[in-house]
Amino acid sequence: MRWLIGLILAAALAAPAAAQVARDPKTPSLLFWTPQQQRDGYRAMETLYEVATVPRGDQVRALPVAERQIDPVVTVAGKSLSVEGFMQAYNASGVLVLKDGKILLERYGLGRKPQDRWTSFSVAKSVTSTLVGAAIQEGKIRSLASPVTDYIPELKGSGYDGVTVSQLLTMSSGVRWNEDYGDPNSDVARAGAGPVQPGVNPIVAYMRTLPRAHPPGTKFNYNTGETDLVGVLVSKATGKSLAEYASETIWKPFGMERDAIWLTDRTGHERGGCCMSMTLRDYARFGLFMLEGGKAGDRQVLPPGWTTEATSKRIDNEYGGYGYFWWIRNEGGYAAEGIFGQAIVVIPEDRLVVAINSAWPAADPPQLWAAQSQFVEGLRAAARAVSN
Repeated sequence: MRWLIGLILAAALAAPAAAQVARDPKTPSLLFWTPQQQRDGYRAMETLYEVATVPRGDQVRALPVAERQIDPVVTVAGKSLSVEGFMQAYNASGVLVLKDGKILLERYGLGRKPQDRWTSFSVAKSVTSTLVGAAIQEGKIRSLASPVTDYIPELKGSGYDGVTVSQLLTMSSGVRWNEDYGDPNSDVARAGAGPVQPGVNPIVAYMRTLPRAHPPGTKFNYNTGETDLVGVLVSKATGKSLAEYASETIWKPFGMERDAIWLTDRTGHERGGCCMSMTLRDYARFGLFMLEGGKAGDRQVLPPGWTTEATSKRIDNEYGGYGYFWWIRNEGGYAAEGIFGQAIVVIPEDRLVVAINSAWPAADPPQLWAAQSQFVEGLRAAARAVSN
């Protein structure tokens, strides 16, 4: 059923709400790029859209190559495929497997090189929720039980009265939100489309008009607007842009190898729910940061226990469970996912991180997610075999 979520997100990308700002108004919607536009554009988003930069630091976290590599043949959708065969069949631009922080496999396709970034789509949500953890560790956010209105006072007197930070992160605010991508009058189509109000982010201005539909914390309702809202909350709590705060708490201390970029909305604020670009190795490093408990060297960036809490099922839903902007995998572990085939899969049981970037021909076909999951499980089995 997760494919329904992808269709919902697709609507958010097409809508004016907090959406990315194209440098050329003639740039076609991200949802309708040709295969060649995907190959060229996904690795050069800064040439097409307004972005903020997430600077790297002076030191790079080494990812040594393991002595024993893997090169499995994997059964996917009833076919036996090599890694290269899978990448060709499913338009993957990169696959990287880490075991205990060492590279077991690293491959590129679609003309991509190791230094090339690739857009994340909703993988950025998981980065945003992780920045909430960093802000709690620094005392910028008191706790997940804190009212959202403490940090976004413009929401006082709205449906967000009494809603906590935790309820935003689990998409259970109870505030009414319609993500019908086929309805031009839905919230996802209208949010942020009004005139910019001085000092108020357009997504905040829209969402404070929405009524309460359910008691907070009682019902999961996928809400693209609230993922951008969490980004606004982090910026207000820390007094820094998301790009600046991500640089200070993760990119520099953990040792990412290249600056990331983050698409911004029409007021210049980074989108909390979408569209970072980073190298394949930096995707894997972010997964490793979570796997290692949110530490960067001797620095505890996230509260002790945060990574376990954030990546455990915090709320039930018809899609299999959700953490703090992390999907909980039925096969074990957790994942950050973005449409058109972007994923970071972390499997703590096996000390494994798998990063995959793709350019699927459609945003979120269920058969492609199923194929990717089968491929990940094949990589997992191969990693276990070389460890024995």
